Amino acid sequence: MTPLQLLTPDGELADDPAAATVDGDLCRGLYRDMVLARRLDAEAYHLQRQGELGLWLQSWGQEAAQVGSIRALRDTDWVFPSYRDHAAAMCRGIGPEELLAQWRGVRQGGWDPARYRFHIYTLVLAAQLPHAVGYAMGARLDGTDEVVMTYFGDGSSSEGEANEAFNWAVTRCAPVLFFCQNNQWAISTPTTAQFGAPLHQRAAGFGLATQLVDGNDVLAVHAATARALDGVRSGEGPALIEAVTYRMAGHSTSDDPRRYRSDAELDHWRALDPVDRLRRLLDDRGWADEEFTGGLEAEAEELAAEVRRVCRALPDPEPDAMFEHVLARETASLAGERAAYAAYSASFVD
Repeated sequence: MTPLQLLTPDGELADDPAAATVDGDLCRGLYRDMVLARRLDAEAYHLQRQGELGLWLQSWGQEAAQVGSIRALRDTDWVFPSYRDHAAAMCRGIGPEELLAQWRGVRQGGWDPARYRFHIYTLVLAAQLPHAVGYAMGARLDGTDEVVMTYFGDGSSSEGEANEAFNWAVTRCAPVLFFCQNNQWAISTPTTAQFGAPLHQRAAGFGLATQLVDGNDVLAVHAATARALDGVRSGEGPALIEAVTYRMAGHSTSDDPRRYRSDAELDHWRALDPVDRLRRLLDDRGWADEEFTGGLEAEAEELAAEVRRVCRALPDPEPDAMFEHVLARETASLAGERAAYAAYSASFVD
């Protein structure tokens, strides 16, 4: 299957019916989302290097896959993310303070999922996929027209939970869209060593409607996601999109990607950068004037300052807060552990 591409790396629109609805408003909106997401990502990375965050997983290079897909959803649709879907989270209105709290270690989750219809990050590979299918089944039983979309990576597709979720979704006709950001690396394991057939082919074997898309082409991602959502929402069954993209940074700030990938590989993907690609189209069509670009630059600077401010202002939790959300109801055993910890803490002299 050839990946769907509507925008070439040189910024030229393809002669494709799916590109007929592309206009300046759409492109400016998508470009703004990607620029702001990249700026937050860069600031969070530097904060981690300064010791302000315990860990950070960058979305650098994957902005088009996230922005293009989530902007095709309705506000009433639910999203079950993985752990580096910051651009998607920002599009749902989740702010820097909420995004950084978990990585600073002051909360177990950063935001109220019900408020944004965007679940908290899932750190266990592929665990969010069965959750998404289960929620989608519940939505169908409630008689709503909601679609659930869940993000995951190529590495997660090798987990048993992913394959179980595919089968479960198909056999129950759950209104769920699986969105794989194939960023070429499962930490230090390349896709060539992960599986013998591409994910979209394997998913089709379960009975999913599948689409392969250029994940660095935000317009193609948006069009493919909109089309898939229409099919899922109309009752045609679950679907999967495999977006071919690239993780420009390491797996996390604890990873050194120079140990397993080459400069030539990075140079290849830099030339396919999703933000630069859309900027070329904006410039070529005259869709981004000085007022727009200058305003966006100022907005990005304001966001960067806010990221730094809210990160450092996040309050440290009380030590015994670790016991508060272990169980829905505190058991005698847990209460005993809390009391023992309190007594231990009180034994120290101020």
